[in-house]
Amino acid sequence: MISHNALKVLYRLNSAGYSAYLVGGCVRDLLLNKQPKDFDIATNALPEEIRKLFRNCRLIGKRFRLAHVVFGKEIIEVATFRTHHQEGQEKHGHMHEGMIIRDNVYGAIEDDVWRRDFTVNALYYNIDDFSIIDYTGGMQDLKANMLRMIGDPVQRFHEDPVRLLRAVRFMGKLGLQISPETEKPLQDLSDLLANVSPARLYQEVLKFFQEGATLNTFKLFQQYRLFAQLFPQTAPVLASQPEAAKLVEAALYNTDQRLQAGKTVSPAFLFAAFLWHPILNYVKHAQEGGLPIHVAYEKALKAVLRNQTASLTIPRHLIVTIQEICFLQHRFTCRYGSAPLRLLDHPRFRAGYDLLLLRTAAGEATGELSDWWTQFYHGTPEQREALMKTVSQANPKKKRRRRPRIKKHPAKQD
Repeated sequence: MISHNALKVLYRLNSAGYSAYLVGGCVRDLLLNKQPKDFDIATNALPEEIRKLFRNCRLIGKRFRLAHVVFGKEIIEVATFRTHHQEGQEKHGHMHEGMIIRDNVYGAIEDDVWRRDFTVNALYYNIDDFSIIDYTGGMQDLKANMLRMIGDPVQRFHEDPVRLLRAVRFMGKLGLQISPETEKPLQDLSDLLANVSPARLYQEVLKFFQEGATLNTFKLFQQYRLFAQLFPQTAPVLASQPEAAKLVEAALYNTDQRLQAGKTVSPAFLFAAFLWHPILNYVKHAQEGGLPIHVAYEKALKAVLRNQTASLTIPRHLIVTIQEICFLQHRFTCRYGSAPLRLLDHPRFRAGYDLLLLRTAAGEATGELSDWWTQFYHGTPEQREALMKTVSQANPKKKRRRRPRIKKHPAKQD
């Protein structure tokens, strides 16, 4: 189950005289008989030394210097053993108010293990003798299905607040029980996420979307008051509008079903589902202020997405897709003339249609609309023509009243 490319990196490092181990989530997943998504390696080789060994290597990161060894689409991440910040110069390791700002103080494996977050992620696989090296009791915790922080949980969460999200993700993804001393500060420290860059938080949300346990993890995020830090506009809406909560849960349930079936999922679709009700509320408010509905949608999409990107750095191409999926919800109401046929050719039609179905299932008053589009989508050309005529007959166009022509009098000549 170990990646052939990961083994290549391990054996080359070893043959060059360095120590190298598989470490972290890949070892944990292998022990749980799960296929890891990626493979991380820890070594005593410095980043520059790793780069000399591999032509296909690139060094990344300033805060945490890493080597990426690239094999086509697969990237093997190689990190040099870290030690405590007190033992390095400030240019290599730096903390601010308990949070690690820079983490490039190198050490030995005996130091590195205590820098890791949870005991089940601090297991090292040694290819020399095919053994597991365990300094923290991670094997025992894995057998007991327990998630336990290494060291003082309050201090470790302050060092890197993203560990709050990682703890909940591991609970949701692996079904682990959290130890009481690790759980106690979890809920109280959610505000620490405000100190994390929106780019890092976006990467954590992407992992959450891709792990196949999104619905369970979402409920844990809410339980530990972490969801509001990621989606500040959505959290209050979920508490006050039952159909909003149903929509999000239905979207996440479908996501888990797709991942279990080996299908891909669209982050843009999930963002659209999460932000739909804040957008809809904005539209309603804007319409009450006298704005035409299409203008209200345009303003709502810009405002809600601008506010969301202050929490998560969503890439521009995803923002465009989210806007298209949500604006299609308005365009679905326009079923006159050739508009429905043109809409079928829209590149986001299927994603918009799926969101419309979820909205109906969640209790929004869109049943007639979703039924019509389902028949239209699956219908023959003749059936589609009949459906369009039905809409036209039910909503006849009002005849425009012609304005009286003003006769122009010829100019008088002198």
